[in-house]
Amino acid sequence: MSPDLFRFESADISADGKSREDRWGRTTPRDADDTFGKPNSGSEEPQQSGWFRSFTISAYRPYFDVDTSDVLERIKDSLFPFRGTFSEKTANNPDLYGPFWICTTLIFVAASIGTFVTYLAHKLQKKEWDYDINLMTWSAGLFYGYVTIVPLGLYIILKYFSAPAGFVQLLCLYGYSLFVFVPALCLSVVPQEIFRWVIAGVAGFMSATFVALNLKNHISSAGESWFLIVAAIFLLQLALALVLKFYLFTVTV
Repeated sequence: MSPDLFRFESADISADGKSREDRWGRTTPRDADDTFGKPNSGSEEPQQSGWFRSFTISAYRPYFDVDTSDVLERIKDSLFPFRGTFSEKTANNPDLYGPFWICTTLIFVAASIGTFVTYLAHKLQKKEWDYDINLMTWSAGLFYGYVTIVPLGLYIILKYFSAPAGFVQLLCLYGYSLFVFVPALCLSVVPQEIFRWVIAGVAGFMSATFVALNLKNHISSAGESWFLIVAAIFLLQLALALVLKFYLFTVTV
């Protein structure tokens, strides 16, 4: 398979030579740098220029133009990290719908499991229990922050090394890479420390491999520095797994 298939390039022309349009009649943007949120000439919406387009709802509509089957297929791809085909499949239609709901689900699962287990522990010990809102806010800051800041940093780094990737494509990739932590968090209720370490390690390795392999061929165009970039991406995902292990996989009954 040619490495060029993994490059995050825009593809506005379909196989029949016609422009690809979404359900609102606008050409779906494929690169956040040049066509982000730009409506078609026939659109009734007023055209915005520059960064002002980023503050309109219409700018984000194309990235939520996916159905259930699309999201499920991409989730399935994230659970088979060694395929390395996710970037190829989503190059022409990256979405933000899946990443948003995956992060939201992680926040809900983390807060729910942590709250339930601590409540049960206090009841068994006949102690007074108080709800800890910090668990919800901490989880929200961690997941939403990670899936936004890390892709943004990588986007800037790739620009510097002349191997640019679409920002939305990176958001999509990192968002789906977190799905494996949903079942991992659910399994963390098992009161066995060794089992929790195994679960956190496997989830972290799968997530890191998924991101690294999908970016490997694209980043290889950055010259001799490509290996260091891929290694940093891999280690950063493992670091996330360690943070989750120490702060969310430690609840006991």
